[in-house]
Amino acid sequence: MMQIVETADGSHTLFHPQVGEHYHSKHGAVQESKHVFIQSGLAYLLQHEQTSSVKILEVGFGTGLNYLLTADYCVNQPIDLHYTGIERYPLPKSLIVQTNNTKYVSPEVAEQFLEHYEDAQKHRVKNSHGSLFINDCDVLAHQNDDPIDLLYFDAFAAVHQPEMWSHETLQHVCKNVRSGGVFVTYAITGNLKRTMKSLGFSIEKAPGAPGKREMLRAVKY
Repeated sequence: MMQIVETADGSHTLFHPQVGEHYHSKHGAVQESKHVFIQSGLAYLLQHEQTSSVKILEVGFGTGLNYLLTADYCVNQPIDLHYTGIERYPLPKSLIVQTNNTKYVSPEVAEQFLEHYEDAQKHRVKNSHGSLFINDCDVLAHQNDDPIDLLYFDAFAAVHQPEMWSHETLQHVCKNVRSGGVFVTYAITGNLKRTMKSLGFSIEKAPGAPGKREMLRAVKY
């Protein structure tokens, strides 16, 4: 059974006993999400490009925390956000509510997320700040021909799910990242760097979130 765990910054994550890992860093769930995906990913992209719309693919939708913080950030820009999450095993809405991480975003973003969460697993739903689709399929079964501006890679660690970090998987999810598009993940390994280089990305070691020295950011040629 999933266990709700309070992290160092007061926000909550879940421990998945079958996988043997937490969904977010124990050093701070919200802190990690903001550092890795919002600041090192979304803010970095928007600093380098003038745009009023962004298409994001997330591998490992989990509790929806990355989506919530991203949507909240985009509402304040404002940026039209079109977000797709791949999640083989979507969490029950009741469990997401229990994490209480919706309190870190505006009531508008939180309410629309919870209202549309289950429908978004069936089809893309529109909201006041863009759209959301949660594809509950195996990652290699995900098909999407739309160009991707930003890819959040938030799978469980390679020690627990090595297949998610394989060349085949990374090639599949990165194939529609456009030129200038950004890939970010909390991890960094020699194998990951070599794979991303082989897929046509320039790579950068960026400072990691608390508990990790470094993380990977990669930009498509």
